[in-house]
Amino acid sequence: MWKAVMNEEMKSLQKNETWELVECPPGRKPVGCRWIYTVKYKADGSIERFKARLVAKGYTQTYGIDYTETFALVAKINTVRVLLSLVANLDWPLQQFDVKNAFLHGELSEEVYMDLPQGCMVSEKQCPKVCKLKKSLYGLKQSPRAWFGRFIKSMRAFGYRQSNSDHTLFLKKQHGKITTLIVYVDDMVVTGNDLEERKALQNYLSREFEMKSRSSEILSWD
Repeated sequence: MWKAVMNEEMKSLQKNETWELVECPPGRKPVGCRWIYTVKYKADGSIERFKARLVAKGYTQTYGIDYTETFALVAKINTVRVLLSLVANLDWPLQQFDVKNAFLHGELSEEVYMDLPQGCMVSEKQCPKVCKLKKSLYGLKQSPRAWFGRFIKSMRAFGYRQSNSDHTLFLKKQHGKITTLIVYVDDMVVTGNDLEERKALQNYLSREFEMKSRSSEILSWD
């Protein structure tokens, strides 16, 4: 069971081109990694699925060498309250969804080397090599920052403006209508009075990232 979900995770990492195998540079110590196993349950207590995630041992990173800035922007509670107030008073639909393996979409600006994961099938010739990370990985200190930088770039490319008062809030005004998106790490809420734009945004994000099924949940305030 766990071997199957580990293989699924490895395929996802390879598809995302998360790393490349290289010789470890002299004087550099690779970051370790480990597998985290989780059982997801449904609301009724039955098992929904088994999940295995490869996580880097970020606590072994060295400041100034393989990471610099670290932060994870989260929505301000006042912004959330204002948004929910608009939804309730203007009868706007509320759409909630998130990105699958969001941190894996972040692009690293630092050189980070990692040990080969347990279960990674490589030839004997490649065994002495390490993984040079091209994309961020869960557990790395800079992963939240890298993911959010990637998300900002995508939203701006689609015509959204980032709020100056809350950097997790994105807005788009056109034809007298407005669409808003607020992000909390990898969870997003979209609302507004522009139905076509909301659909276009969802389709765009689905092309840019791998979205989870919650993207189809619509909550109305009747």
